[in-house]
Amino acid sequence: MTKLNPYLSFKDNAREAMEFYKGVFGGNLVLTTFKDGGMSKDPNEDTLIMHSQLDTEHGFTLMGSDTPSYMGEAGKNGSISLSGEDETELRGYWDKLVEGATITQPLVKAPWGDTFGMCTDTFGVHWMVNILGKKA
Repeated sequence: MTKLNPYLSFKDNAREAMEFYKGVFGGNLVLTTFKDGGMSKDPNEDTLIMHSQLDTEHGFTLMGSDTPSYMGEAGKNGSISLSGEDETELRGYWDKLVEGATITQPLVKAPWGDTFGMCTDTFGVHWMVNILGKKA
């Protein structure tokens, strides 16, 4: 099976961000620094995250890394969408994601019948949550 795995780029706070997402989604988080991965080009960036992977109990994977200075502004963040039928689960994610976030669309019933919300979390990542409406 092919999986789509969002890969986020951060500037010097990937460890903090990925630990936050582990607190939101649970699961197993593996962090590798540039020094540990043998990719360090600057001793000041040895402890930055070269690669991180969060595998959750619900079967999705989120990856991320810091962008070292030699890469400039590579890898601007996009949006991540969470959607499904389990309202309790999705509202739980939403409640954790909006702590310290900017809510751009409150989690409310949308014109298409689902419950939908958008926020930008404290790390600048844009999230969309869509809870499927009840079938008629």
